[in-house]
Amino acid sequence: MSTLPVTTIFKRATGWGIFWSILLIVLGVLAIALPWIAAIAITTVVAWLMILGGIMHLSVAFSSRGRALFWELLVSLAYIFAGGYMALHPVIGAATLTLLLTSFFLIEGVLEIAAFFHMQRHRGSGWMLFDGIVTLALAGLIWVHWPSSSLWAIGTIVGISMVVSGWKWLMIALLSRQALKLGEPGHDRLDSAA
Repeated sequence: MSTLPVTTIFKRATGWGIFWSILLIVLGVLAIALPWIAAIAITTVVAWLMILGGIMHLSVAFSSRGRALFWELLVSLAYIFAGGYMALHPVIGAATLTLLLTSFFLIEGVLEIAAFFHMQRHRGSGWMLFDGIVTLALAGLIWVHWPSSSLWAIGTIVGISMVVSGWKWLMIALLSRQALKLGEPGHDRLDSAA
């Protein structure tokens, strides 16, 4: 067994964190720049996840008895059929996912505004109202332009989310490295297999 300084382990970990953060940002920018391709890619991934979920339900169905067998079999067939249809028709799948996304934003916006009215005496509650209004506006924008919004909505929104998440993790990794430089615990060691 050899020992590695904590700083070496920490530098490796933050190095990988920086790498994955930058990769996430680059992929997010690509999704924003090419939203249609991103929408098809996301739809395809969701379709295959549904197919895999259907196969898992199918395996559960055959280990069930009585009514549970029947219902699990129906659920598995629904997953496999819907996933297969989306995989074979990704454009229709993207339009369907866009409608689901719009519904989610509508519900989220209403709940954020309701939360604001419940917490409006608290400091910073205005951000809840702002978030709710923006989310409702986004839902309305997607809905008014549906199905053509399917061309940009999923890819753009996922891309923005990837960029923001990547930026957050990049900042955390860089701040962690900065904190390490300030502390430099050179004598601390962790055991590691050689």
